Amino acid sequence: MSRHPITKWAQRSDRVFLTIELPDAKDVKLNLKPEGNFNFSAKGSDDLLYEFDLELFDAVNVEESKAAVAPRTICYLIKKAESKWWPRLLKKEGKPPVFLKVDWDKWQDEDDEDVGFNDFGDMDFSKLDMGGADDDDDIEDDEDEVVESANKDEGAKAEESKAEEEAAPAATAAEEVKP
Repeated sequence: MSRHPITKWAQRSDRVFLTIELPDAKDVKLNLKPEGNFNFSAKGSDDLLYEFDLELFDAVNVEESKAAVAPRTICYLIKKAESKWWPRLLKKEGKPPVFLKVDWDKWQDEDDEDVGFNDFGDMDFSKLDMGGADDDDDIEDDEDEVVESANKDEGAKAEESKAEEEAAPAATAAEEVKP
């Protein structure tokens, strides 16, 4: 009985990335056919056979597709025959096999492709006024306003208490005059 290695995938409009996680793979056999049939088989470090067959969503360009066998993974860059986004990796609809997972490290949404990976295009962040290190002058101005406001409040309270102190002896004197 053969096993299935964890296989991750991601796409762009013109290519599909397949990453097969199988450390120390031996006797690696990869077969890609123009109609989109992909076959993989290899022996793992435990000498067990790992293999799977995938029927890809659409046709591919076998001549421009490339494979690389690394110590921990086997990577296959599959060139699509027609440059368009596939709604899914496999031709068959429904739940994909459990060993097939999305490669979120390579994933890019269709509408993000024109901008470029991790690229914000021509966006000028200085116009967003989100604060930051260069806003120190604004912070100091705000602090000065808070201090001035607090000083005004303290001054007003001091004047009120001074007026109360002056009014208190006069009221006391007025009370003393009444017999």
